[in-house]
Amino acid sequence: MTLLDVGDGLLIADIQNDFLPGGALGVVDGDKILPALRTYIDRFHSRGLPIFVTRDWHPPHHCSFRDRGGPWPVHCVAGSAGALPPDDFQVPASSVIIYKAIDPDEEAYSAFHHTPLQRHLKALGVRRLFIGGLTTEYCVLSTVKDARALGYETYVLMDAMKPVNPDDGRRAEEEMLWMGARPVTLKDLPA
Repeated sequence: MTLLDVGDGLLIADIQNDFLPGGALGVVDGDKILPALRTYIDRFHSRGLPIFVTRDWHPPHHCSFRDRGGPWPVHCVAGSAGALPPDDFQVPASSVIIYKAIDPDEEAYSAFHHTPLQRHLKALGVRRLFIGGLTTEYCVLSTVKDARALGYETYVLMDAMKPVNPDDGRRAEEEMLWMGARPVTLKDLPA
């Protein structure tokens, strides 16, 4: 059992239309984690704990796009419908939105990469970071790596993340745990 307390923060990676089924880079069953994420949000919000939400916010000719030699189709273009969260996934007004991968010539999977996230966490006194969302082997893994490198006690929301590729997702989970991140599910956090 893990009790939530002052110093804890929730970080949800990239719940955006383009990463959900039917989107430009839709993750199979990516929408299946939304109920668990909503419950995590409720548990953190009801205790007045900070919530951070990341969004890929690419310029139209981002280096990760295939037409620029990158591996991905065009997705999450800043301001587009695909870059927004689904209508049924709203976060509290107090949530901090972290826009990432906004430089056209630089890929950025981690929520820490050239963003103000670290400053927000320090200002709010966050010491333990609970991380989930999309996708396990890209943005979640990269964010967990950086969180651990920066000294945060890090928890991975095992029931609230999905990979692009299941085998890569399993390897990413193993890597995160090897780095010292702790697995947690809703059953581990009291309501």
